[in-house]
Amino acid sequence: MKRTSLFLLLLALTLSLHAQVKKIYLANDDHTDYMWTANEAAYNTAFVKMLDYYLQQIDATEGKPVDFQARFNCDGSYWLRVYEKYRSPAQFNKLITAIRSGHISSPLTALVSTYGAQPTEAVLRGMYHAGQLERRFDLRFPLAVSMENQTLPLGLSALWAGSGAKYSWRGTCACATQMPKKNWHVRRHQLYRYTGLDGSSVLMKWYNMTLNNYSLGGYAETRLAQKVANVSLNLTKTVDTLTNLYHPKTYPYDAAAAFGYGWDDLETFVAPEFVSVSQKCTNENRKVRVSNEIDFFEDIEKSYPKLPYEAVSYGNEWDLYCASMNETTARVRRSTEKLRTAEALSSIVSLKNKTFAKPLIPARNLAWDAFGLYWEHDWTADGPVKQEERADWQIKMQKQISDYTDSLYNQALSELGKQIKKAKNPRFYVFNPLSWGRNDVVDVAYTGDYPIKVIDLTTQKEAVSQLITKGGKPFLRIKAENVPSVGYKVFEIRAGSAQQSALAATVSGEYLKNAFYRIRLHKSGVISEIYDSLNNSKNIVKAINNKYVNDLGTADLDAGEALVVENAGPVSVTLKAVSKQPILHTVRLTLFKDSPRIDVQDSIQANFNDVKTWSFSFNLNNQTTRHEELGAILTAKKENRGGHYATQNARYDWQTFNHFADMSEQNYGITLSNQDCSFFKLGESTPDSLWETSAQLNALAGGQTDRISDTTFLGIKNQYGQKQFQYHFALTTHKGTFDAAQAMKFSLEHQNPLVANWVQGNTAADQSNTFSLLSVSDPSVLLWSLKPSEEGIENGLITRFWNFNAQPISAVVTFGIPLSKAWQSSHIETNESLLSPIENRLKVDFKRFQLNTYKLFLKYL
Repeated sequence: MKRTSLFLLLLALTLSLHAQVKKIYLANDDHTDYMWTANEAAYNTAFVKMLDYYLQQIDATEGKPVDFQARFNCDGSYWLRVYEKYRSPAQFNKLITAIRSGHISSPLTALVSTYGAQPTEAVLRGMYHAGQLERRFDLRFPLAVSMENQTLPLGLSALWAGSGAKYSWRGTCACATQMPKKNWHVRRHQLYRYTGLDGSSVLMKWYNMTLNNYSLGGYAETRLAQKVANVSLNLTKTVDTLTNLYHPKTYPYDAAAAFGYGWDDLETFVAPEFVSVSQKCTNENRKVRVSNEIDFFEDIEKSYPKLPYEAVSYGNEWDLYCASMNETTARVRRSTEKLRTAEALSSIVSLKNKTFAKPLIPARNLAWDAFGLYWEHDWTADGPVKQEERADWQIKMQKQISDYTDSLYNQALSELGKQIKKAKNPRFYVFNPLSWGRNDVVDVAYTGDYPIKVIDLTTQKEAVSQLITKGGKPFLRIKAENVPSVGYKVFEIRAGSAQQSALAATVSGEYLKNAFYRIRLHKSGVISEIYDSLNNSKNIVKAINNKYVNDLGTADLDAGEALVVENAGPVSVTLKAVSKQPILHTVRLTLFKDSPRIDVQDSIQANFNDVKTWSFSFNLNNQTTRHEELGAILTAKKENRGGHYATQNARYDWQTFNHFADMSEQNYGITLSNQDCSFFKLGESTPDSLWETSAQLNALAGGQTDRISDTTFLGIKNQYGQKQFQYHFALTTHKGTFDAAQAMKFSLEHQNPLVANWVQGNTAADQSNTFSLLSVSDPSVLLWSLKPSEEGIENGLITRFWNFNAQPISAVVTFGIPLSKAWQSSHIETNESLLSPIENRLKVDFKRFQLNTYKLFLKYL
């Protein structure tokens, strides 16, 4: 009896507590459907008008109690970029003051984007404008957002957290989706720690969808109607709903929030209603506040420090639609990768020439804007803005990225040549942008005398060389040995015949063979046999659903022109196939001297309007597929089977395909490097079924993957008329278990080739024949990015490293130049903690799978 009474007393006290303490947060915004609701010009005008209006409302309510003051939430830092462009410095400073006071909020993210197709570095560069503002005005932006799309990657959480984000909220569309309605209404957690593989996290609000996308769980939670006749009435109903949201199992929290009002409208002007309803609905049982979103999260964080966490991927949906302009998207991906070499070159030359590339700053800022905008979420292309206008805008964004990257690359390549002293004989340098020494091929444009021999000036030994034709132009190709990490070595051309060397590979009919592989390439471009010397010369190709390796879906393996041998020499040999089945395409298969890399360059030379894939079907058993998502290496299994994919609320048919995917058995595996495709499918996976045991990977070559009716497909139709598509793959095999660092190294070497240019320096130039900027002691830690600080080389050199080890580790980075100071910074370059380098060495600590960024001050060369 006493136990029953005690239980009832405790229950009564608990219910009384929940009845008495309610904290309700209402946040106003205008959801940005950039290039969907309206075009660039209209939205830029709307941004400025709305910010002018809300700044006035903030002034008008300054004397009210703090909970009832006007506030407004931008859903992208691009709003701030536009406002600074079109308003005076005094007006922009007023906006900054409102951000500092908490009356205006803005996330790190540029606009509302999808993320599943983005390379890791692209995600970070899209937040660089916010980082610039942080340092200019001594601010921090703790929010990051991604809206409408039903899915969310796993690795994004760590990238956001590493950039300084603490909080995020999700509201989905529940429209244009292949996912069943049960996925909309019941989520595992409505408040949780959205967590990366390194353990870092952001606090996430993702409510169950109660009705539709303008109710709780949607992206306009305070709205309650498409066309609003009575704003105050709808806000009052929202307050009542939030007041009753508490449930001991599904929502055991005394604070609740509804964020978002603007829905699909171009403009939103409703500040007075938020203020009046908050004031009217506040009573002794509940406290209602006009929210900047941050205040709600701070309340939750303080009151509930032990929230549940989720470290899973929900797959891809709207993310997929950038494949409807696959070549344009592939150019962005190629430029993102090329930026690695361009910035590494720029870093080295800037140590001598501190003004280098400063004229490119405007183009650089446009490129960062474009990274934040290119994957804007409305790739559905089914709104008021015409598809043609949307597609042209996508191309404009791509060109902003590519033009800056190409300019920086070309100028830095030339500048380094000028900083190395030339000699009587022609000399060229070979540069390695990666953080380990390499033996690899390199091409340099060459129209000089022949025959010649190429001498490595470091060893005084002859390098194996051959002449090749690439893109109709002559090049000298050599095998460069021991090119130092993030550095270069110099080679000299001397008269005379090169040493005699055997061909790098032999051709016999349809077979190409070197010391590692014997490969059969059919006239169709399909590879049906790869015999691997590491695997007892076993054929690692096995047809699955009548598809082999590098298979575009050709029914007849022999449908094509006669095979052609290209550029046969002691460094490499290429075998070319051209076929019209199922569409006009060309395949170039290349093997190299002393290299286990199989290089496959594919191209399609015709427009298409269906979904096309390059299939890779392997002879493996009980294999596990792993792949780079963004900021994470995932296992392509559901979480209840040891993988990273959520068991609910997820879509399973297309996985993110960044640098690589790997299929490994217990003691053997195959790594596939990919540069141009954003997604792959395992076997015949469907939206609700992941074929995790399939040994077939289908790389998405392009197409509109989803439809909302029999005749209406999402995305840009017919690839916007594009007729030329490029795809770059490479394969290798490995003994033993899967090694994430080795898979990434292989892929980075494939996608970041050694580069070369002619030495042009005068007598005052550097006479060294070799140089290395840095090296890393632990092979699991790879340099991910190297660049001068956004504020110039005088303000530091930015280095980003990724630990691919499943364990926390410490590593020592050794520099070729003494260090004077070092900071650990956010990924968007804002200083966080001062470090203690010793001479030219810096000890760095990593959590498991962690990506870290450092700002280093080196003595100039």
